[in-house]
Amino acid sequence: MKNATPLLSRRGLLIGAGIAAAAIAARPRLTQAAVTEADRLIETLTGGVTPQAGKVSIKLPQIAENGNTVPFTVSVDSPMTDKDFVKAVHVVAEGNPAPGVASFNFTPAAGKAEVAMRMRLAKTQNVRAIAVMSDGSVYQAEQEVKVTIGGCGG
Repeated sequence: MKNATPLLSRRGLLIGAGIAAAAIAARPRLTQAAVTEADRLIETLTGGVTPQAGKVSIKLPQIAENGNTVPFTVSVDSPMTDKDFVKAVHVVAEGNPAPGVASFNFTPAAGKAEVAMRMRLAKTQNVRAIAVMSDGSVYQAEQEVKVTIGGCGG
């Protein structure tokens, strides 16, 4: 019987591995939302109105040991009357694959514009809370959260 030639030579295997490594390195990163993607989302949510500072308060831990469950509270200073109330609150995480975390709608019947829940954060990043008011004005607060993974700095 003749010597059988291998189906894949060592050289062919190395070339294939090199091509695969280059393809992996060149692919777009899906694990991070670009700040521009978060900005585009905010522009859509606010109808193009530029958010200003004030009225919104966001409470987050400065360091989140577990990025899978990060608590936050957003409150908006508003009288919540028929003529002056918060229409919506949007929470956006700049570094998540999908930056939109949550949106909450309010009416004057809510009496208070405040929400609290937990979110996932992919990495250390800025989290923004945007409030859309009944008069069309938009306010924003922002805070950085450092996310650690397995107790090590992230």
